[in-house]
Amino acid sequence: MSHKAGFVNIIGNPNVGKSTLMNAFVGERLSIITSKAQTTRHRILGIVNGDDFQVILSDTPGIIKPAYEMQESMMNFVKSAFEDADILIYMVEIGEQDLKDEAFFNKIIHAKIPILLLLNKIDTSDQVQLEEQVAYWTSKVPNAEIFPISALQNFNVKEVFNRIIDLLPASPPYYPKDQLTDKPERFFVNETIREKILLHYKKEIPYSVEIETEEFFEDENIIRIRALIMVERDTQKGIIIGHKGEALKRVGVEARADLEKFFGKQIHIEMYVKVNKNWRSNTNMLKRFGYNQN
Repeated sequence: MSHKAGFVNIIGNPNVGKSTLMNAFVGERLSIITSKAQTTRHRILGIVNGDDFQVILSDTPGIIKPAYEMQESMMNFVKSAFEDADILIYMVEIGEQDLKDEAFFNKIIHAKIPILLLLNKIDTSDQVQLEEQVAYWTSKVPNAEIFPISALQNFNVKEVFNRIIDLLPASPPYYPKDQLTDKPERFFVNETIREKILLHYKKEIPYSVEIETEEFFEDENIIRIRALIMVERDTQKGIIIGHKGEALKRVGVEARADLEKFFGKQIHIEMYVKVNKNWRSNTNMLKRFGYNQN
């Protein structure tokens, strides 16, 4: 039996549902999902295996105009998604008009690989608007196949996945067949804690935070974790901790519950907060956190 395998990279503006789609394909919560923009900071691979196929999905940060060093690095992850894609998924939502970066848009319409344009969140529209949007995107990206979907409601997701398998090139698998992602366990600890901070804190706080899992010890029945929450200012440290430590405790309780589901084991988690001024513009710090790949 011939085997197919390939890289399917998902790009689009912030908050259009890229992470929701990848998690729907993979069947696991690999990418964190919140209502805030710029939730995804890294390029995350999710691997779906069948007897005769391997789909390597790649979730990328939403396309933005970078304002500081970390965002420059985030956009480099998006650029790399063009370089190794066998199939490109360009995701938009109902009512959206164009990518925020014209250069990326030009790359899409001149791409030599299959383009699947997914018109997401159609559960929020009516038939007239849907038809208008399909006509609009057909004219804007004539080289794309258009699929109206709802990633959240799982509508048309299976049909898109079947089309992906049709388009995959013949190839042996790139990763072991039992592998789910290219990221280590500590990455998912970091992302789970960061998700809770995105959900519970306002304004600039979530965007000034980075998580580093300093210790990850796994026994037969329990995983013991020690995690650092880094912020840029002393005032942010106080807000993260909260009155009598209550805010930080809530983050820990919710993160532990999700991690116990993810790892299938009891979790013991300790967290502390440290100030590192302007870490988002510090090249060495960004490299330490996996942003700068050079």
